[in-house]
Amino acid sequence: MNARKFIFAYLSRRSFATTDQSEVQFFNKFSSEWWDETGPLKPLHSFNKLRIPFIREGLIQNGSIDKNYINTSTILTGLKIIDVGCGGGILSEPLAKLGAKVTGLDMTDEALKVAKHHAKINNVHNVAYLKSSIEDYAIENEEKYDAVVASEVIEHVENKEEFIQACVKCIKPGGAIFITTISKTLVAEIFAIGVAEYIGVVPKGTHEIDKFIQPHDLQRILEKYGCQTKLIHGLRYSLLRNSWSWTTNTSINYGLYASKFM
Repeated sequence: MNARKFIFAYLSRRSFATTDQSEVQFFNKFSSEWWDETGPLKPLHSFNKLRIPFIREGLIQNGSIDKNYINTSTILTGLKIIDVGCGGGILSEPLAKLGAKVTGLDMTDEALKVAKHHAKINNVHNVAYLKSSIEDYAIENEEKYDAVVASEVIEHVENKEEFIQACVKCIKPGGAIFITTISKTLVAEIFAIGVAEYIGVVPKGTHEIDKFIQPHDLQRILEKYGCQTKLIHGLRYSLLRNSWSWTTNTSINYGLYASKFM
């Protein structure tokens, strides 16, 4: 299996407590692919240009950020953030570089080895990577974090209510949760599954329409567990430009930001 197919197999088969449990292997010889910005994970790298400001601005709006750091390069100083399904650390490490104390959770040993190694060689000391599901981690980490990020994760989760409940449990009152995912629509089935798999953006079987969730359903679950949705916005990916942009259309990809009630 080549590196591209192997990494996307990881992305489609990640193990969470709320997903179908399947053994995942990620060989060390493919580890360099995680941080190759022109490689098979280039859409995730380019996504950082949108999702990091999304998280940063949400935390400013939420009042979580110390005003003394707002106009600095370490704007997230003093904040504790969980990155659920962190993989090789593509999102965790940049958030740590902005000053946050980041905990990256994943269930795949070799992906975590990649993340730890990359942080070490880049002298990023305020990020910790742990092998754990969010459900297990929440048991002993209730209300310890300023924010939870679940980016491109919940569309692989079987029990979304249990997953969201665990995420929210880790958040301090007044803290925030940031989610990016795919909507459960015919349009998403055509483009996010049919077209994307046909042209090879992702291999066949990466996504299942039954695991997608519409924004209003996700909002309802968040409200059930004590969060008020502050923003829902559509996302658009350009394959030719390898770039993401915001759109009012939430029928395929979207981002959601919610705040936990005090």
